[in-house]
Amino acid sequence: MKKTILLLSLVSAMGAQAQFQFNPQAGLTFQSLTAAPNGTNYKAALGWQLGADARIGDRLFLQPGVFLGRSVTAITTSAPIENGAAGIVQVEDNLVRTNLKLRAQLGYRIIDSYQFDMRFMLGPSYDVVMSIDQRDGDLSWNEGDFNKGSFNIDAGVGFDMGLFTLSPTASFGLSRVLRDDPTLSGINSKYISYGVTLGFNIGNDDL
Repeated sequence: MKKTILLLSLVSAMGAQAQFQFNPQAGLTFQSLTAAPNGTNYKAALGWQLGADARIGDRLFLQPGVFLGRSVTAITTSAPIENGAAGIVQVEDNLVRTNLKLRAQLGYRIIDSYQFDMRFMLGPSYDVVMSIDQRDGDLSWNEGDFNKGSFNIDAGVGFDMGLFTLSPTASFGLSRVLRDDPTLSGINSKYISYGVTLGFNIGNDDL
């Protein structure tokens, strides 16, 4: 019994000394694709994200997070004019993607002061694709042509000012956007996303 009480006391003491913060956030995203095929142009449009991460550690820390996002990419492609007429016509549509991002990063506090912190984070993430829509339905791709998830490398810089946290981020896709289908094998596009979030610091920040 005494050993159990001693063990619980040690765990409680360690927990009291550990650095832990919870950070709910909301922000904007700009998502495009790489390696556009001939006759196609990708352009990032405005989207949103909502979620939270946690920081576990001191100057060197772990930062797992979960974010729900809705990103938009404007796609312009050239297509032959229908009815056999000579020439081409440009088709424009917005590719809208809803995903759940699961992120695990390792971070380091470059500046660590009472009123202001600056940190750098880097690590892998996985995007679970929940839905893919076309606003006008003019693209030849449909939801079944897309992979259901993608691995990425995420990097970011964070600024903490009292209760508030600001974080610009970038996510570089490692997985193909489209399925490895014979009709799509020539399109090796991957996601590339930029974002910024504003949130709150909740928890022990006495470093």
